[in-house]
Amino acid sequence: MDKIFKTFLPMTETAYYILLSLAEPRHGYAIIQHVEDITKGRITLGSGTVYGTLTKLQNNGVISVFSDEKRRTVYEITEIGKKLILSEIERIKEIYENAVRFEGDFYE
Repeated sequence: MDKIFKTFLPMTETAYYILLSLAEPRHGYAIIQHVEDITKGRITLGSGTVYGTLTKLQNNGVISVFSDEKRRTVYEITEIGKKLILSEIERIKEIYENAVRFEGDFYE
């Protein structure tokens, strides 16, 4: 578990949003659409980036194949993956809290 945390934390935005998208099982294209939707178009993931990241996450036991139907592999997050994303969410909350706390120091 420590090895996985060291490998993935802090997360890239790509890995973060892929895992966030796997709150329910999804295939690659649905992940791309979900990320674009929840980021209001700020992030548009390419298929090569998504499938490369999915492979790395799967090889490390962070996600697994939920089903494999007609050229669409559907992925789901594993228990290890849930612990990983929750750890990253806590890290991001700390960053956000500090940003709000100190942002006023930078206004004139």
